[in-house]
Amino acid sequence: MTRGFGSRKVGARCRSGGFDVDEDDEEEEEGDAGRELVPERWDAVGLGQAMVDFSGMVDDEFLERLGLEKGTRKVVNHEERGRVLQAMDGCSYKAAAGGSLSNTLVALARLGGKPCGGAPLNVAMTGSIGSDPLGGFYRSKLRRANVSFLSEAVKDGTTGTVIVLTTPDAQRTMLSYQGTSSVVNYDACLASVVAKSKILIVEGYLFEFPDTIKSIAKACQDAHKNGALVAVTASDVSCIERHYDDFWEIIENYADIVFANSAEARAFCDYSSDESPMSAARYLSHFVPLISVTDGPRGSYIGIKGEAVYIPPSPCVPVDTCGAGDAYASGILYGILRGLADLKGMGDLAARVAAVVVGQQGTRLRVQDAANVAQSLARQMENSAVGSDRF
Repeated sequence: MTRGFGSRKVGARCRSGGFDVDEDDEEEEEGDAGRELVPERWDAVGLGQAMVDFSGMVDDEFLERLGLEKGTRKVVNHEERGRVLQAMDGCSYKAAAGGSLSNTLVALARLGGKPCGGAPLNVAMTGSIGSDPLGGFYRSKLRRANVSFLSEAVKDGTTGTVIVLTTPDAQRTMLSYQGTSSVVNYDACLASVVAKSKILIVEGYLFEFPDTIKSIAKACQDAHKNGALVAVTASDVSCIERHYDDFWEIIENYADIVFANSAEARAFCDYSSDESPMSAARYLSHFVPLISVTDGPRGSYIGIKGEAVYIPPSPCVPVDTCGAGDAYASGILYGILRGLADLKGMGDLAARVAAVVVGQQGTRLRVQDAANVAQSLARQMENSAVGSDRF
């Protein structure tokens, strides 16, 4: 590829209190689940936060009893996390290997799971998990989705979690416990993985942590030295605003692909809310070979060489918009890895993947849906030119 553009008690409480594993993860057991791959070269490697998601339905009284403000996101410590999970005993809730980046990687692995237009894709994630049961849970759930988690567990470390409490009015209250996820050391294992990757994807949330930024820079340097593309996800407007200079240091020097929504793209450009996402895509494309800007139900834009290609939204009946951007990114990455030369076609593919996820409950692209999209692309590419240089 050329460059051109808790504790054991927590687990016990989960089982006794109606704990369910996310069915999206369980679905993958019918395929090549658990298959360990050590390829000569990884198609895509993600560097991001490894967080276990606990999600459940609660009422307003539950939030009031715990002193939680509805609709907010709060960072909690180990004791606060335990207190909330204990209060959820008797409730039905699910656990999943969560995170924005893991959503993208699982979707990419499922799109590339069948040999439609090429060999199955080898997808992996690196990050930081603890040596606790939740760390083992995270690793095994990604493995079942054919995403290898390659980093060793941090001895005596605790795995990060996000508790998502949804009330009947559909508002989400989120409690984030960072655990070891806030520390990603650039060790020999990570350096070896980066050296064998075709695309390195860096999750923007990692820019929140000063020491991790150093690891990001080293990983990007090695990726380029070994001929890999570097993709960066924006993740969050407030994160961009707090770490604007750090983001731009990576974008200007290393990024080949940037994924952002319209608000995040404007934040990168220091634009007001009056500026259009097309203008932001055009501006950013002067600094990055390929910029992807999503604009919700209004569609999306792919910026390249000072121009922006408009991608209309794929038709769907919205059910849950959470994870749409993650799914869109997987479509772009899949198109690149499969050698799709047409930018419009690549954007249409990404929009279709996002629409499938928006039209269902949950953030993960399902196995059969992924197979349908991949087969459709394979048929499309039989009648189109395929190039090794994308941009």
